[in-house]
Amino acid sequence: MSLSFGRVDALSPFHRIGAVLILVFAVACATQPPSSETSAGSPTAAGPAGDDFSPQTLATGRQVFRFDTFGDEQFWTDTARMHEVVQRSVSPATALSVGLKVDADAIPPDVAAAIKAGKVDLNDPATTVTLLKLNAVVGLKGTVTTVNGKDNLTRLGITCALCHSTVDNAFSKGIGHRKDGWPNRDLNVGAIIALSPAITPAQKAVYNSWGPGKYDPRFNLDGKNTPLVLPPAYGLARVRNETYTAEGPISYWNAYVAVTQMHGHGNFSDPRLGIDVRQTPDMVGPKLASLRAYQHSIEAPAAPAASFDADASARGRGVFNQNCVTCHVGANNTDNNSGVLHAPSETGQDAAYALRTANKAYRTTPLRGLWQHAPYFHDGSAATLEDVVTHYNSFRRLNLSAAQQRDLVQYLKSL
Repeated sequence: MSLSFGRVDALSPFHRIGAVLILVFAVACATQPPSSETSAGSPTAAGPAGDDFSPQTLATGRQVFRFDTFGDEQFWTDTARMHEVVQRSVSPATALSVGLKVDADAIPPDVAAAIKAGKVDLNDPATTVTLLKLNAVVGLKGTVTTVNGKDNLTRLGITCALCHSTVDNAFSKGIGHRKDGWPNRDLNVGAIIALSPAITPAQKAVYNSWGPGKYDPRFNLDGKNTPLVLPPAYGLARVRNETYTAEGPISYWNAYVAVTQMHGHGNFSDPRLGIDVRQTPDMVGPKLASLRAYQHSIEAPAAPAASFDADASARGRGVFNQNCVTCHVGANNTDNNSGVLHAPSETGQDAAYALRTANKAYRTTPLRGLWQHAPYFHDGSAATLEDVVTHYNSFRRLNLSAAQQRDLVQYLKSL
């Protein structure tokens, strides 16, 4: 068994705690057999897998996606002590301000009516505890006990939905019906982590530097800081690799995130990265198949008719077919389904993140739901689709006229 997180002495104290915890679990469980999603010598869940789209499997996968913490309360409660922060100082107003969302369908009608009538104090942390008791905060799972009539938050964990779901704001801003698979570009993950009493002011500065909609999925492994834009988790059924740098398919990434980022209790191995975590019981591996099936069932949202100019889009499709289909191939708009990767120098993208990964290159991103999830590129360096087109027109010397660029933008908005 080997476990490497790069130079642990280069990590922040907060992340050294996480690495040490994982190491302890890994050493204690090194004799456990690999997860059913892992083959000896290959990354976890890296191979092809079929989906079972039966109603029962999809319902199970949705439950995992929305509510399963994979036992990560051991970190977020016992180490990061986030339950203390929420109980003491996170009101619904504060939670909404950092991009957390509330599932309106989980709020009883009488409570919803009281909120609308202004009879519920949204500046009181006790109200947040009540929402957690109702399982209404998207992506957070709380255990609430009542003692002498007072609710106390005793355990807190996170789920996949924290970053990869939002709401439609049907009730009010940040409160509405769930939209699974949509990236929560309002979510300020770093600011939330920075609330933990287990980290220093210097570490808080790093987390607070990320901003809304961004997260660094390797910071706790190598101590470097190049945050990525949270990607959508829809429209993946016919996409070979989920990640920006194409390390593996969706179950690979689910296992990686569940074990190394969410700090769930399970197994993950990738010899290319020197990671081999074994924990028992494995609370991740047995759930990967149903989770993958549910995610693969989530279609990309169609662009609203009013969100683009149909005539310009039709012209833009011709521009796209003449200039973009070398890389954005076929119905999935990516040559990565054929195994192609691109060096950062081929695309004019910053190489810093790619150099931290197994492949040291970027995949061609599948184009779906582009109208919905600005900003663009792995690091969010393109604020708009106009910026994307301007970048490639210049970098690839496409010599598109201003009218062609406008038409191409309208076509991208239609995808």
